[in-house]
Amino acid sequence: MTRSELSDAFAHHVWATLRLLDVCRELGPEQLETAVQGTYGSILDTMRHLVAADSSYLFVTTRGRTQPIDEEDMDLAALATEMEGHGDAWSSLLAERPDPDEVLERHRDDGSETHAPMGIRLAQALHHGSDHRSQICTALTTLGVEPPSIDVWDFGEHDGRVIEIPPTS
Repeated sequence: MTRSELSDAFAHHVWATLRLLDVCRELGPEQLETAVQGTYGSILDTMRHLVAADSSYLFVTTRGRTQPIDEEDMDLAALATEMEGHGDAWSSLLAERPDPDEVLERHRDDGSETHAPMGIRLAQALHHGSDHRSQICTALTTLGVEPPSIDVWDFGEHDGRVIEIPPTS
């Protein structure tokens, strides 16, 4: 069986989040509370939100085979452990070749619901991760911390499937 067309996208999503978590683990408590205007919140709160939302997207798309997390008191090590497990969960889901048009319902504790097709939910998971990773990188930059190289080309090079050949002189 061939891999899903989305395998690389979700592998990158997990890899990039884990790389960013590694950089954030080197920050002190005060630095983790850094927030930049126009972003979600502090570095720590944004990272918690990113991983928790990913957990929630998995809960819905796997029909409860993975459980959402309570991220409120999770530290970066716990978030990294959680995110590592997401790699296998996304891979397993994509191996099932889910129908992108199948509408999935999300029922929340407050009584609200969201009805959306699988394809939109998968696209949202990727977009959401990218958006918040970018916000965290912006916050790192304001601290004078070099954000990790986490774009898709970097992932491909790390994975050994993208090779850059410089021009000959």
